[in-house]
Amino acid sequence: MSFIKTSTFVAALALATALPLAAQASGYERLTEEQRANITAAMTEQGYETRKIEMEDGMIEVYAVKDGERFELYLDNNFEIIRISRDD
Repeated sequence: MSFIKTSTFVAALALATALPLAAQASGYERLTEEQRANITAAMTEQGYETRKIEMEDGMIEVYAVKDGERFELYLDNNFEIIRISRDD
């Protein structure tokens, strides 16, 4: 292998290794469709209409509407609400 090919291979390998580690270190997790369905069902039981679900800072963030008002709900990994704020 030539020096350029070797350098390119090493750089690509380092990048491929670093990206998943960086994502893991930042707390990034991906929710499964089953988890999203369970969250939506739990929010519906509490009277919320779920609009969007995403992971942020290691918490599950749910954008929802209840009684005509918009809310941001923060859930723990057990899908329990730990913080609610009005989304103006």
